[in-house]
Amino acid sequence: MIINYNGVKFNRSVELAIGEWSGSMQLNEHLRLWNHVFIKIIDIRYSAMDKGEELSSYRLPASAFMYTVRGSAKIWLDRQMHMAKRFHIFHGGKGMSLTILAEDELEYYMILYKPTLALPGAQDIAKRIEKDNPFHFQYAFEPSAPLALFDKVERLYEEWRQETGLGRLQVKAGFYQFVHELLWQWHQQEMDPIRPDLAALAVRYIHEHYNNPLTLETIAAALECSEGHLSRLFKNKTGSSPMHYLGLIRTQRTTQLLLRTDATLQEIAENVGFPDAHSLSRSFKKYKGISPARYREKYGMEGKGRDLPLSMQGIAVLQPPFYPYNDTENHFHYWTGRELLMQRRTKIAVMVLVMCFTLLVSACGGAANTSVSPSGSGTNQSAGAANAETSPAAQQTEPQAATRIVATPKGDVEVPANPQRVAADQYMGHLLKLGIVPVGVRSYMLNEAWISESGISQDVLDGIEDLGDFPLNLEKLTYLEPDLIIGSIDENIEQYEKVGTTVFLPYWEGLKTAGPLDKFRKVSTIFGKEQEAEQWITEYVAKVEEAKAKIAGIVKEGETVSIVQFGYNALYVMAAEGGNYGSSTIYQMLELSPTQQAKDMKEGFASISLEVLSEYTGDHIFLYGADDEGNEEILNSQLWKQLPAVKKGQVYAYGSSGEKDDEFVMEDPYSLELQLEKIVNVMTANQK
Repeated sequence: MIINYNGVKFNRSVELAIGEWSGSMQLNEHLRLWNHVFIKIIDIRYSAMDKGEELSSYRLPASAFMYTVRGSAKIWLDRQMHMAKRFHIFHGGKGMSLTILAEDELEYYMILYKPTLALPGAQDIAKRIEKDNPFHFQYAFEPSAPLALFDKVERLYEEWRQETGLGRLQVKAGFYQFVHELLWQWHQQEMDPIRPDLAALAVRYIHEHYNNPLTLETIAAALECSEGHLSRLFKNKTGSSPMHYLGLIRTQRTTQLLLRTDATLQEIAENVGFPDAHSLSRSFKKYKGISPARYREKYGMEGKGRDLPLSMQGIAVLQPPFYPYNDTENHFHYWTGRELLMQRRTKIAVMVLVMCFTLLVSACGGAANTSVSPSGSGTNQSAGAANAETSPAAQQTEPQAATRIVATPKGDVEVPANPQRVAADQYMGHLLKLGIVPVGVRSYMLNEAWISESGISQDVLDGIEDLGDFPLNLEKLTYLEPDLIIGSIDENIEQYEKVGTTVFLPYWEGLKTAGPLDKFRKVSTIFGKEQEAEQWITEYVAKVEEAKAKIAGIVKEGETVSIVQFGYNALYVMAAEGGNYGSSTIYQMLELSPTQQAKDMKEGFASISLEVLSEYTGDHIFLYGADDEGNEEILNSQLWKQLPAVKKGQVYAYGSSGEKDDEFVMEDPYSLELQLEKIVNVMTANQK
C-alpha cells in the first residue's frame, strides 16, 4: 500500500517504521553527534539515467546523500520503496542496498562520506552513536527550499572536480553547510529517520559471503557496529547467534552439493567457506549428526531423503528474492558516457525472510580459518597465522600501536606500523611471500601463472577481492576500507590517496624495471619485514648457485647470450639491465654475459626488424614466445636460419607472448623461483 507522508510517498512498512522510531533523535542530539566526528568525503558524483534504465542492488560503499534534481524514479533503500520526483533527498548508511528504476529521465547527485569519531575517549558519544547512529539512518523527504540545497550540492560537485588542495578544503566546508541546511529543513518538516535493521543486514551479509572466511568480528566490522551489539540484536530478532546461522547456511549448501554433484569434499569445503574437508566434516556433523560422506552414501546422488524444505531446493540457499534483486548475483553496471557504478559481486542473491531463518536455526557453528602455505621459502608464515593476521576481524579490531615513515619517490609517507588491510595494484606475489594476504588486488594479479605452483590454497585466494584494472576500482577499494594502499603507477596515486594511506612504489621506471631483488626489499621495507625478505633472498641465492653448477660449461668463457622476444607482430631484444621476461634471471642471477648491444641499451628493451637481428644476437639465444601463433614465418625465414646460434643449435626456447601468460611475466619471488628452474631445464635439455 502506498501512502503519502509529508509530501513523500512511502509504502506501508516505511510508515510503520517511521511511527516506531518517531522521536528517537531530536535535532540537537543529531547535531551533537555530527559535531563529534571527523568527516572524510569519499566522492561526489553526478549521474543521469535514461527512462526505463535500472541500477540494481548497488551496495553503498560508505554513508551517502542522494539528491534527485530532475525526473522521477522508484528508489529502493534496503527494500524500502520510495517514489521520487525532482528535488528529493535520500540518505543511507554503508552497506545499504540502493536500487533505482527511472520512470523518466533522472538526474541526481550523490555524496559519499565516511564519519570517524574524533574523540575516541568520549565513551558517552561512542555509546550514543552505537545506539542511534545518524550516519547509518535511512531517510527520504522533499525539502521545503530545494533550490537552497541544489545551489550547495552543485557547488560541492564543481569544487570536487577541481581536485586541488584548496578545492578539497572548500568541499569540506561546503559539505557542512549542505548538512546544516538539510537538517534544518528536515527538522522543520518534523521528519524522523528509519533505523537500519542490523539483524537483517547481518543475515544478508552472511548470505552474500558465507563461502568466505567469516567471523563475528568480520560481520560486525562490515556493518560498523560492535560485536556485542550485533549479537544481542541478532539473537533477539532470530533466536540464533550470527555464527550459528552462518554454520547453518553452510550446512544447507553442503547438503545440496552432496546430493546433486559428485564434487569432492575438498571442493565442497572451498565452495562453502571452509579451508579443508576436515573442517567441513567437523562442522557438518554438529548440525546433521552424520558425516558428509555418510550423508551422501545414505541419501544418494538423486536426492532421496532430501531434508531441505521444498522452498529451499534450488541453486540459491534461501527463497527467491524480492524484486528488483538479481536471482543469482549482483553485477557491475557501466553506463556509456557516465561513471562506473560499482555493484558488490556476491555469490548468491540477497534474500531473507525473518520467518524463514527463525525456522532454520538449530545448533552452533564456528568460523573457518584459512591457510597460506607458500612453498619454496622458510620466510612464509603458516597459513593460519598469515590469514589470522590479515583477517577482516583482526584488521578492524586490533588497535594500531605505532606508525613508521616510508620513503617514496613522492616523499616520505607515514604508514601504520602493522597494516592489517592492504590493497595493491601490483606486488601480490611479494606480499604473499612476506606472509601478508592483501584484501584486494588488481584483476591480473589473481590470474598470474605462478599461483598454481605456489602452494597457496584456493581458500586464501578466494578471500582476495578483485579490484579491476588500472586504476583500481575506487568504489570497491573504498568498500574494503584498506589501511594501506600500494600503487605502482604515478598517475593513479592521487586517486588512491582519496581512499586511504598510499605508498607509491613504481614497478617500471620509464621503460626499465628495477632489479627484482631490490623490488622485494623495497616492498619488505614498507612493512618492516626486511629480515624475512633477506632470509628468502639468501635461500634464493643458494638455489642460483646450484643452478650455475648445473649449466656450467654450456655457455663457454668468452661467449655471449642474447634474449629475443617474439610478440605482437614485433621483434624485441632485452637489455642487459632493466629488461623483463626472464632477463634478470639470465643476466643478473646466472651471470651469463650479454652482448655489447644489450649493454648499450638505455631502456629495458629495443624493438628491431628481422633484417638487423643478426647485429643483436650473441653466441647463444634465449627465445621467448617461439611457440606462439604467427611466429612460424620468422622461424622459417632464411634470416633466422642463418644466425650462428641457430646453426649451432644454441637456441633455448621458453615462455609465451600469447594470450596465456607464464611465470616470466612478473618478477615476484614465486616467479623468480620458477624462472630459475625453467631456464636451467631448457639449457640442459639442449645438451641431451
